[in-house]
Amino acid sequence: MKVYDEKHIKNIVLLGAPKAGKTLLAEDMIFEAGITHRRGTIEGKNTVSDYHEIEQERGNSVFATALHTEWQDYKINIIDTPGFDDFVGEMISSVRVADTCVMVINAQYGVEVGAQLIWNYVDQFNKPIIFAVNQVDHPKADFEAALNSLQERFGKAVTQMQYPVSEGEGFSAIIDLLKMVMYKFPAEGGKPEKLPIPASEIEKADQLHNALVEKAAENDEKLMEKYFEKGTLDEDEMRLGLKLGMIHHDVFPVFVTSAKKNMGSGRMMGFIDNVAPTPIEAKPEITTDGKEIPFDRTKPTALFVFKSHLEPNLGKVTFFKVISGEVTTNSELINSQTGAIEKIHQLFIMDGKTRNPVDKLVAGDIGATLKLKDTYTNQTLHAKGFEVTVKPIEYPEPRIRTAIVALSKNDDEKIGEVLQKIHQEDPTLEVAFSKELRQLIIAAQGELHLAVCKWYLENVYKLHTNFESPRISYRETIRKSAIASYRHKKQSGGAGQFGEVHMQLEPYYEGMPEPVEYNVRGKEFIDLEWGGKLVFYNCIVGGVIDARFIPSILKGVMEKMEEGPITGSYVRDVRVCVFDGKMHPVDSNDISFKIAGMMAFKDAFMRAEPQLLEPICDLEVHVPEDVMGEVMGDLQTRRSLIMGMDSDGRYQVIKARTPLAELDKYTTSLRSITQGRAFFTQHVADFVPVPFDLQQKLAKELHVMEEV
Repeated sequence: MKVYDEKHIKNIVLLGAPKAGKTLLAEDMIFEAGITHRRGTIEGKNTVSDYHEIEQERGNSVFATALHTEWQDYKINIIDTPGFDDFVGEMISSVRVADTCVMVINAQYGVEVGAQLIWNYVDQFNKPIIFAVNQVDHPKADFEAALNSLQERFGKAVTQMQYPVSEGEGFSAIIDLLKMVMYKFPAEGGKPEKLPIPASEIEKADQLHNALVEKAAENDEKLMEKYFEKGTLDEDEMRLGLKLGMIHHDVFPVFVTSAKKNMGSGRMMGFIDNVAPTPIEAKPEITTDGKEIPFDRTKPTALFVFKSHLEPNLGKVTFFKVISGEVTTNSELINSQTGAIEKIHQLFIMDGKTRNPVDKLVAGDIGATLKLKDTYTNQTLHAKGFEVTVKPIEYPEPRIRTAIVALSKNDDEKIGEVLQKIHQEDPTLEVAFSKELRQLIIAAQGELHLAVCKWYLENVYKLHTNFESPRISYRETIRKSAIASYRHKKQSGGAGQFGEVHMQLEPYYEGMPEPVEYNVRGKEFIDLEWGGKLVFYNCIVGGVIDARFIPSILKGVMEKMEEGPITGSYVRDVRVCVFDGKMHPVDSNDISFKIAGMMAFKDAFMRAEPQLLEPICDLEVHVPEDVMGEVMGDLQTRRSLIMGMDSDGRYQVIKARTPLAELDKYTTSLRSITQGRAFFTQHVADFVPVPFDLQQKLAKELHVMEEV
């Protein structure tokens, strides 16, 4: 296979809402370039892109898939991405390594919710954008309405390059405003005939062409001067102006396609060849210390791993972009994050599951290799002596949590190991064992994301599991002061155990005055790792408890605070004064006073009006105005306190404080209420008292305490 240099490589990513036609557009592009000799279909389950078993079962993309074309002396790397934002990690990773984003818009619906949500992520990368208005052959297609929705949503940067002569089932011709020709397609699609623009369309085409010329001229002073001198620009000058506009995010070209009928993709590929930026024209990658890495094949080698995936019967496939230098087979590179040395035994250009071996790839190109031992998504490989780490991708926080339980206890240990492997491939799926909740917790982007994870566990790793609602990380505290004592005495032959502790518990608050009823001999102020404070005072006088036993009493208190008396949750915000006790000259020891301290704390805690606290979240829901009422009504059923409202572009933002216990599967409910047109962020902000009736219910359910 021919090796292309960084001046003749184009990297694009196909984005869009579900069912917009990204996968079929990718089929058209590789078919037009002769990479394949037939076009697959979703119904036939034979597309190059959606080749995974789960994708064929579901009928939609789940993973980002790399493909390529060779078109007019350029290599175009294509990454086809899923449309559902549950798989946003696949999309973000792909956008990161692409130099141009192609947003596929369904001509029936215009800018859909999925496209708006994707834009929220794409916009942060500030990459050049091309819009492909697809499915103009559909009976309900409305190109003008779709174009208007683009202009309304994305502003004056939306730049019309083409329009259909007719649309719907009779669609067969496109007017191209850059070349000022009409492309007439045969009924079965494929290579079009170039014809003059019909007289009935010439006035409209001239008007739109002049607007395009003016748009191209706006992006460069020299071009503007030529435009003023000549009143127009030639095609090459327009291409230059459009390229500059794309790089600066001032031009978003709009093309017309019918992926189903293979119409329009070739012309768009020609534009990508001639106008879309190459890697050396695009923005360079940035290191973790803020330095730029130019795409230069003469520099030492650096690769950025943007995706890794375990393929059954093949092993781990690692996808990367060459950031600097060139990589060859048998190269030895160093992982900048782990220090591991990796040998590149094989290099491939991927077309779905088809591996095309190559001997070398240069800066700006995208490729893959097999069976790297210690390298995963978001890591950098570099040549020895060229120590560089590409700035990692920042993925969105998970939006849904669930506990996972193996159906067979023999699989308990294995399931944790497998989930860690899945996390290394997909950083947007997080997994951790919660010591507090005593559950293995998966955090994901949505129900579909969890469903795919479960499918992989069952079908690839043969592990059968159940998902359960995660327990809530409650906290326990007290509302009043209380005093208690406990004597631990044990005699069983030989040395016994004896320790007696008297202590006072008080609710702790910031700025609390020092105790005046006791003589303070020592104080420890502890910031608890689970939040809140413990203030521990040694108020022993007269040596009734030896100073060497005070740390053991504190240890006993801390152990009980890790498993509170009400629900077994962590205890926070208490002040403890140990003011009296007894010891035995022979039988007293550390374990005796640890037990006495623990039990005295428990007794005092139960006398001090124990209070259960629940985590409360700051919630921001971004929602279209027409469904605000339904969303607010649903929030109020979840014990939410509405804090205010704001606007963010086309969204209204509802700000609320909602108990975490009420947000289980909220992402699914919100999607149902708004037809997928809303999204939200949440983070735990505070712990607040649980209503008394709910506290009693929780205490009974957990069988930890008698009724308070």
